[in-house]
Amino acid sequence: MTRHRCLGALAALLLVPGAPVVPQSASAADRPDTPHPYADVLDLRGTPTAALPGDDQDNNAVNVLADRGAWHAYALPATGDRSAYGGFTGPLYITQEYPWWLSSAFSRIRLSEGGRTLDLAAGGAPRFTSLPGQLRQTYDLGEGLRLTLELRFVTDRSALVRAKVSNTGPATRTLHADWTGSLLRPARRPMHDAPSLTATRTGVAVDFAKVRETWDYLTDGTERFEVTHGDPVRTTVEGDTYRTDLTAPVTLAPGTSRRFDWTESYTFTTAERTREAHRTRDVLADPSAAAAADDARWNGYVRSVTRGVPAERRRTAVKALETLVTNWRSAAGEIAHDGITPSISYKWFTGGIWAWDTWKQAVGTARFDPALAQSQIRAMFDHQVRADSATRPQDAGMIPDVIFYNDPAHGGGNWNERNSKPPLAAWAVWEVYHRSGDKAFLREMYPKLAAYQAWWYRNRDHDHNGLAEYGATVDVANDSPEERRLAAAWESGMDNAPRFDAALGTSVVANRDKEGALLGYSLNQESVDLNAYLAADQGYLAQIATALGRDDDARRWARKSATTHALVRKTMYDPADGWFHDTALGAGEPLSARGRGIEGAVPLWTGTATAAQARAVRARLTDPAEFATEVPFPTVAKSSPYFSPTAYWRGPVWLDQAYFALTGLRHYGYGKDADTLTDRLLTHASGLTGNGPIMENYDPTTGSPLNSPNFSWSAALLLPLLKDGDQGVSARRYSVRGLCLLSNGAEAPGG
Repeated sequence: MTRHRCLGALAALLLVPGAPVVPQSASAADRPDTPHPYADVLDLRGTPTAALPGDDQDNNAVNVLADRGAWHAYALPATGDRSAYGGFTGPLYITQEYPWWLSSAFSRIRLSEGGRTLDLAAGGAPRFTSLPGQLRQTYDLGEGLRLTLELRFVTDRSALVRAKVSNTGPATRTLHADWTGSLLRPARRPMHDAPSLTATRTGVAVDFAKVRETWDYLTDGTERFEVTHGDPVRTTVEGDTYRTDLTAPVTLAPGTSRRFDWTESYTFTTAERTREAHRTRDVLADPSAAAAADDARWNGYVRSVTRGVPAERRRTAVKALETLVTNWRSAAGEIAHDGITPSISYKWFTGGIWAWDTWKQAVGTARFDPALAQSQIRAMFDHQVRADSATRPQDAGMIPDVIFYNDPAHGGGNWNERNSKPPLAAWAVWEVYHRSGDKAFLREMYPKLAAYQAWWYRNRDHDHNGLAEYGATVDVANDSPEERRLAAAWESGMDNAPRFDAALGTSVVANRDKEGALLGYSLNQESVDLNAYLAADQGYLAQIATALGRDDDARRWARKSATTHALVRKTMYDPADGWFHDTALGAGEPLSARGRGIEGAVPLWTGTATAAQARAVRARLTDPAEFATEVPFPTVAKSSPYFSPTAYWRGPVWLDQAYFALTGLRHYGYGKDADTLTDRLLTHASGLTGNGPIMENYDPTTGSPLNSPNFSWSAALLLPLLKDGDQGVSARRYSVRGLCLLSNGAEAPGG
């Protein structure tokens, strides 16, 4: 078989777009008394007592719901918290980059009759339920009255709340409705003085003063949170508390009901506020249509993520879906396209979009919303460094590590261009294309992906031997050898992994062009995961080029990919311990003495390893003394002297690395091992099978949750893991790729 025919075979096998999402018909979610199969997959109950989320300044202890990229979120009241009855917890609002609670329950509806306020729990404890894309409360007021509340998001800036009062008794009732709420002010100034209540013609608003506290609170003085009622109302404000009254009483005959609808919007700019006023007016003109459209969208989402998933795993799939959608942020500030942040529940992960996270998140998101997956990839490539850059032209093609609402020129402290992140972008683009069939997206991304590849070899291949190194850019933050080493470790994504320890000899060297100009810095080691990723992305670029009819480019990328795979196979595998390792720059010897890290399994995921090498790696991955721990796969082997089960990248289990390891086992024919280890992972990692949040990482010895709840890339890669034997389009790629390599004299994956 010629290489050209091989590429054609790849295209024929893979260019099958995913089936369109067909919204389901009305489900049990539309009937309050009917159990919903995906009710409360995540515990969304809680009531904050202070504006600062959580028990400390970093973590938010209350899980929340957001949707459509909104920058505010809600929860259900804590069980038994009567002070919050009639309202939804929050909102949690994001001050450009950081989460804060505006209120414990900003819009609490109250009903009265004859001057007497009705007890919402007179008929028993209320029922609080979270459904896919919706929060619901049901109150039995006794005496034949029932109140239901539903909250869902209808735009990228607004939630719609629907209250329905039903009279099931024998007598006509005349009721009055009002709403009340109070601010939770931040404790410290200047944040304390930022929010202020304002009565409006249609409800109430909170305006925000300009505050530029780089590490805590960022507003421009144009932000507003606004409640808009569909019924005529009047509002009074007293200090930090307001009351909105319905201007006319409501009469309910027996067997009838009355709905009250309002929107709650959070906008950053005057232009957004003006646009949103028009959109909320349209929503309130026909709230039932808006709610039905949203329910249909969510039915489609749920159908997509549960299709083909075993019944006992479907609730986990829906929880992964809800996690990704809640972390979705729409375009705002310097973020020009919708993207997905790592976690709304962790202060430092709330308002930014990371490159490495994005590539993995897009693969999961494409399973239910390919357009959103495309958008988040664009959000990162919007900031790809151009050759005409005024500040770093030497980094043309580079993708920054992370972008936020504010770049450094606008006071952003979290924006990071001192390093990039591992190159998995072509994999993400190809996986998204497989779901969407959108060739225009491939044409758009192809030159950008090629430029990113070129940057790695121009700026990160110190000795020009075809093997790249993680490194650091020429940046004011990289002002010392130690800072450059740290930036290079961050570029790997495995920040504090033992293989990057200075005590073990890791340092940096300068990279220069032919004229001697400084391009950046490299570690003094070539990393196995980096080069395996590069080889895989070159293979995906070959497939993209084939799909676009660029056969010469496809052949060139295929040759480059084969060469990179061969270099990793030949130089980074240590037959003495059956594992892949980073190699010393210049010497080319595997750094085996630093111990085995999970990065050594990446050559199975990328199809790089020979069958014999894969067999040896498989032995380590399935050994309880190595990587087959209580929750597989720790980032450092249990046998390593550097293993620490709770120390970030020195032992905890990360679900992306588990995904790579499990998919790699399947690539080489070890499906039974992968099934066994997948079941162990899903069973023993705390919360995955219950209503706890999906975490950033887990203790491999106990399964206890560690860092950052509601973590996006964990949720994204759970989606393929939950489907028996389905690891995405890449799983099929290598069965054909093996034939391609075999035709060129290499040993095919799986033997």
